[in-house]
This record gives sequence, structure tokens and C-alpha cells, in this order.
Amino acid sequence: MSTTDTESHAYVVPDGILIGHLTPGTAAWEEARTGLTITATEIAAVVGLSPWMSRFTLWHKKAGLPTGPFEMTPAIEWGNRLEDAVAAKWQDEHPGFLAAPAGTWQHRERTWQRATPDRLIYRQPAGEFETPDQAEELLEVKTSPFGDDWGPSGDDEGIPVWYRCQVIWQMDTLGLHRTRFAVLISGHDYREYTVDYDETEARILRDAAERFLDDVRHGNRPPIDGATDTYRTIRVQPDGLEDRDVEIPADLVARWDAAYSTAAAAAAELTQVRGEVLDLIGNAKRAVCGDRRIAYRTVRDGKTYSLNPYTSKDAA
Repeated sequence: MSTTDTESHAYVVPDGILIGHLTPGTAAWEEARTGLTITATEIAAVVGLSPWMSRFTLWHKKAGLPTGPFEMTPAIEWGNRLEDAVAAKWQDEHPGFLAAPAGTWQHRERTWQRATPDRLIYRQPAGEFETPDQAEELLEVKTSPFGDDWGPSGDDEGIPVWYRCQVIWQMDTLGLHRTRFAVLISGHDYREYTVDYDETEARILRDAAERFLDDVRHGNRPPIDGATDTYRTIRVQPDGLEDRDVEIPADLVARWDAAYSTAAAAAAELTQVRGEVLDLIGNAKRAVCGDRRIAYRTVRDGKTYSLNPYTSKDAA
């Protein structure tokens, strides 16, 4: 077992070694995540389930190639700001337990396997000057503006698959067997979920991660896909500009022509359908169909500023 005393808590977990308490976006945080390592927030990209990062982009990151700087988006910023408040709510709902900041960990043997859980859960010690001795579970805190990807509170199957990958990886890294979710939807809808460790799922993720890192070592780049971040990654690879021509295959040219023709027709159809939806919304905020939210309207100076679709990426 590994033990590190930090912030007056005895950090003891079966399989993990504490690297440190690192601030997202700092040099130390980046160093703990780069190179031939896979973190809990990256494992969904390894298996092609992340809505935020493609395998292509992650491969370039692990190969030390440019992918663009870390961007502190409003969703990430407010998720960080609200984390303490949501964690405190969970602790209020579960007297007798302490949810302490967890830090960044690596597996004792598989040092390339990294994780930064939001909280470690301990039983509250009986004595005033006692410290908890063994972390029992993990607490993962999430915020979402609309909750489209989340089921009702207590529906443990209603957790987005990319977050399930994340917490299975975290538990596998630290050697713990249960993760609690505390989720705040729309700033007022508090929900809880539970995920238990699954050795079969963990092995699938580990095997996929090892194959992925082996591909990085051998320069086996994943194929280009249609993800937006893949295109951004391709854009930042060239350095400079040379006045020369490059011959490309005829079948790629045919796909280029067809894609642009289709995109032009789709753009016209999208403009029309957006107009029809906005016309029906009028001065309301949202367009719905049954229980499904379709789009929402933002306003500036009393006039429509934007019409936005509800998507899975609205969950942060």
C-alpha cells in the first residue's frame, strides 16, 4: 500500500501512488499527462467514445506533436468553480463520510496509467484529532447545463458512457471498487449515481490503452476521422509555407467535390429549418418535441442573438 499525508488526510489506497495535487493547465499538470501515459479523461478517446477528443488528436498529443494549447472553456471553468459546492452537497447528504480532494495518481505497477479523481471518500473518524486511514470509494463531481445525457437520479445506467470509462479507469488505477457521482444539472437539479468496478471493462480499457501506446511508439497514426478536433490537429502540423504543388489522388478529389456539393445543399436546408424552428419559437426560449429538447434561443437587447441545438457536448 502507498501512503502520503496531504492536507491532514492520510491518503491510503490499495494500488495508487500519489503524484501530487496539480492545477489544470499548469506545467506540472501537463507534465503528468503527456508522454506515454493514459489518464482517466483520455481513456474514452482511446476507445473512440469521447465527445471532446478523437483518437487522432490524442495520438498526436502522446507522440509529442502539436495539438493546440489547453483551453479553459467556460464549461471547464465553471465546472471547476462549482466542484467544491457540489462535493459539499454530497457530503451533507452522507453524514459520517468525508470527501477529500484526491490529487493525481499513477498505478503502482503500470506507471503509465494515471488518474485524477475529484474526491476520495473516507469514513469520518470518531475522534476529533483522528485522521481517516483508508479511502473506501471515489467521488466524481459533474455539472451539466441541461442534463440531456443523464438519467434520473439513482438510475445507475443513466451515466454517459465516456464518464463510465473515466471512473472505471480511476478505480482500476487506485484499486478502489466504487465511485459515487454527484451531478448538478441546470444549477439546481442535484442528482446522484453509483458505478461499481468491473474487472472485465477495466481489462478491455487497459488492453486498448496498451495497444494505443504501442501504436504511438511505432508511429502507427490513426486514420483521419470527421471529428472537429482532428481537423484542428491537422491544421497545426505544418510549419511555414512553401510555394509548391502536391498531387492528390483522383478518388480523394471526387470525395472533395461531392462533400462540398452536399455541404452546400445541407447548408441551405439547415438555414431553412433553422428559420422554421425560430419562427415557431417566437419569443420563447426553447423548442421541444415531447420530452426532448431540440434547440434554445439566446437574446441580446431583446432580439434573437443565436439559435443553438441541444447536443451531448452541452454536458460538462
